[in-house]
Amino acid sequence: MKSAKMRSLPLAVLLIASMMPAAAQSPQPEFEKRINALLAQMTLEEKLGQLQQLDGEANGNYRPEHLELIRRGLLGSTLNVRGAKRTNELQRVAVEQSRLKIPVLFAFDVIHGYRTIFPVPLGEASSWDPVAIERAASVAAAEASAAGVRWTFAPMLDIARDARWGRIVEGAGEDPYLGSVIAAARVRGFQGSDYGAPNKVLACAKHWVGYGAAEAGRDYNTVDMSELRMRDVYFPPFKAAVDAGVGTFMSAFNDLNGVPASANPFTMTTVLRGEWKFDGFVVSDYESVKELINHGLAANESEAARYALAAGLDVEMVSRLFNKHIPQLIKQGKLSEAIIDEAVRRVLRIKLRLGLFERPYTDESRESRALLSAENLQAAREVAGRSMVLLKNDRGALPLSKSLKSIAVIGPLADSQKDLIGSWTGDGGTEGVVTLLSGVRAKLSPQAQIVYARGCDIEGDSSDGIAEAARIAGACEVAIVAVGESAEMSGEASSRASLDLPGRQLELVKAVQATRTPTVVVLMNGRPLTINWVAENCAAILETWFAGTQGGNAIADVLFGDVNPGGKLPVTFPRSVGQLPLYYDHKSTGRPVTFDAEGRQTADKYRSKYLDVPVTPLFPFGYGLSYTDFKLSNLRLSAQKIAPDGRIVAAVEVRNTGKRAGDEVVQVYIRHVAASVTQPVRKLRGFRRITLQPLETRRIEFALTPQDFGFYNRDLRFIVEPGKIDVMVGTSSVGGLDASFEVVGK
Repeated sequence: MKSAKMRSLPLAVLLIASMMPAAAQSPQPEFEKRINALLAQMTLEEKLGQLQQLDGEANGNYRPEHLELIRRGLLGSTLNVRGAKRTNELQRVAVEQSRLKIPVLFAFDVIHGYRTIFPVPLGEASSWDPVAIERAASVAAAEASAAGVRWTFAPMLDIARDARWGRIVEGAGEDPYLGSVIAAARVRGFQGSDYGAPNKVLACAKHWVGYGAAEAGRDYNTVDMSELRMRDVYFPPFKAAVDAGVGTFMSAFNDLNGVPASANPFTMTTVLRGEWKFDGFVVSDYESVKELINHGLAANESEAARYALAAGLDVEMVSRLFNKHIPQLIKQGKLSEAIIDEAVRRVLRIKLRLGLFERPYTDESRESRALLSAENLQAAREVAGRSMVLLKNDRGALPLSKSLKSIAVIGPLADSQKDLIGSWTGDGGTEGVVTLLSGVRAKLSPQAQIVYARGCDIEGDSSDGIAEAARIAGACEVAIVAVGESAEMSGEASSRASLDLPGRQLELVKAVQATRTPTVVVLMNGRPLTINWVAENCAAILETWFAGTQGGNAIADVLFGDVNPGGKLPVTFPRSVGQLPLYYDHKSTGRPVTFDAEGRQTADKYRSKYLDVPVTPLFPFGYGLSYTDFKLSNLRLSAQKIAPDGRIVAAVEVRNTGKRAGDEVVQVYIRHVAASVTQPVRKLRGFRRITLQPLETRRIEFALTPQDFGFYNRDLRFIVEPGKIDVMVGTSSVGGLDASFEVVGK
């Protein structure tokens, strides 16, 4: 893997370093003095203890061995241990009984909520609302910190363009720009301006890097890509996290261009610490150091430990190869103790910034007050409502009237608490989770007849309940059918070769639709699905993802019009799994597909297309409907020509032409007409979610800077190149208003 070359650049060039804010926090001399003093006292075993992380039990208990390891200074952090009483018990051993009194750092996967569960991250990304996303992470941080957790393994920043990959549910989707904005929002939410504050937690940018590009969408699989693609697509959200002050990184499971990510010096040292000046620490993913042997990089455990540490990894999660083999490696001269010292220095620096030495304990009275508070539940309901995407709404099928006398609520997901909260649910359980059925019942008067039928299982071949579900639907004014995936079908180790509705769920939808009762399909899922028949035949489709603790109330708010949906897709929905990977910002081929005046794909044979399915998606990136209508007009650019270091403002008028207040997400894309390195057909470079009253018009502006229209050249240097650039402003990645400007050389 080659690194960026240092050489003189052609044309007008701007170095990326001159356009980015400083990445690292300012050095704190008093911290460095304390670190040096501690290092001077530490034995090699104690140093390695700071680099060791071990897991507790799934229920939050610590393991008996933790007590003695901490007492001897041989355990620096844990994962899964939680609850203020438990963490305080371990912390007292560290602070009061160990030789050097170095506190323990308690970590946990707080992905989309701790006890109050928010929508899954892919769902939150559908809000296109950084403020709402930051709010959700802030609530999660407040609850987790009250339970003694000071470090979360989030946000997940992997760009994912293959919906077969189960962990697409944990990120922000397919786009590096949107992913970067959301990355910064989540870091701010978790950490605030000071992650040492009592209600904040240390964040962890994961998985560094390329994990979302696993071949065939199969989790843990190999990744092989050019450095240009890494810098264009997969690095930006991580750089945004560094610029937002993220304290830690986690290395990924995957092999990256022949060097597994957990032993990759290019990503962990050359880029992260050399280019970006990151001064926090890097933790491995679960036993990924040991897995270097399975990858075929290391011949044995000793080599695995040496490769990982020498590459820039600091903390080993769960496996114990550092502790076991590094002393001998140092004796053999294969590792320098200076490398160990630097890794320990990074860990101690973070513990000092967290204030653990001064405030090691958690106030145990906070926990019961913080978890599932009325304020937190309200936040979960509001964020869930903003995260839903209306995919189809023919003839105003939605919103439903609250005066309906009879509604059938059908489907295996209609009354499932467990599935509604999705995967990676922190310390949240099913208690208090509001299902769709419960949300509908709460929305209507007691006199309304609300009948429920499961119809079929999420998976499996049984169709025994479908006829009864259809009979019930046929006797009602409206049928709401909740279908999709189980929580276990998304997340880690949950790749799918098919994106169809699993089991007999499509048969259930068809049976209900055949009754001619108006049918609304509610999707609950952690990835895009291939729902062609549903899209062609059902009047209304609402994508709700896995909406969290208050999901049922939030879905009912949207179905009955108390919330006007304004979410947009952060990821493309394919027509067929054979189209994957599928994403909007692809490059043009020499023989691109052509379309007629109505937008239909033409039949020209020698084009980059399929014989059996259009190349276009079922639903494109950035797409989403509302209960009102919006019109964009009068796109204006502030200049027709600019210098390479100039900026340009795109202004557009947005009008709500309907009868309801509603939200629209205005999106700005650019396209280089020609460039020395070919560029995507369009790239997102700005967006804004706005609320407009009926017939209200607002003019909004987007400033485009060299960061937006620059790109990496053939020497992997970030440049701004003279040439024509098209600007497209719309409400999805398809169509919109357009204008052009030119970058001129000096």
